[in-house]
Amino acid sequence: MGYTSVEAANYDNGKFYGLTPEEFKAAVEEAGMNVLSSHCSKGLSDKELASGDFSESLKWWDKCIEAHKTAGMKYIVTPWLGVPKTLKDLKTYCDYYNEIGKRCKQNGLSYGYHNHAHEFQKVENKELMYDYMLANTNPEYVFFQMDLYWVVRGQHSPVEYFKKYPGRFKMFHCKDDREIGQSGMVGFDAIFKNADIAGVQDIVAEIEGYTMPIEESVKVSLEYLLEAPFVKSSYAK
Repeated sequence: MGYTSVEAANYDNGKFYGLTPEEFKAAVEEAGMNVLSSHCSKGLSDKELASGDFSESLKWWDKCIEAHKTAGMKYIVTPWLGVPKTLKDLKTYCDYYNEIGKRCKQNGLSYGYHNHAHEFQKVENKELMYDYMLANTNPEYVFFQMDLYWVVRGQHSPVEYFKKYPGRFKMFHCKDDREIGQSGMVGFDAIFKNADIAGVQDIVAEIEGYTMPIEESVKVSLEYLLEAPFVKSSYAK
């Protein structure tokens, strides 16, 4: 169809979908694509959150990063963080993500965070979770994989975030509530016209809901991205 790479979402105990990093890389490349990125995460324990000492979780990340490096990953992305009870807890997570990102960078990978809609709630009724995370993570170590659909569902403008935090959004999750571009609600034209400001380097097509057989559905989404006049072909991954 023209898809060039794959984002995994099943890392567990050193394996991807039950395959070793070497096996997973070989399977993807045999299909004519590259291994691009992976969604994986490890939340902090109550003890770590209270103490601010997350050294034990970082041991898990060291093994995780090594597996992703072996698999040929370019990016590791944490796909979820629930709304913390306090800004102190959120700051601890930001510090944690900074350290993970530092370790990823040392190993030639980039580390990012993927949003849903709940990040546009206020923590302690004071600060938007998403804005706080952008302000308290180090751009050198943490990028943001913006899920365009969920930003819109959170009643915010992706373009406004590009302009407020230029260069922070190295990846897009290009998504709609069905096949990409079919609902008219996301405003992909404005988003891609401002993609350079965002700093996007790679795009992942994620189909939130299928309204037709899967192979037909993903083909329709890809054709929209490749044929839309506002999408630069170099972004269509």
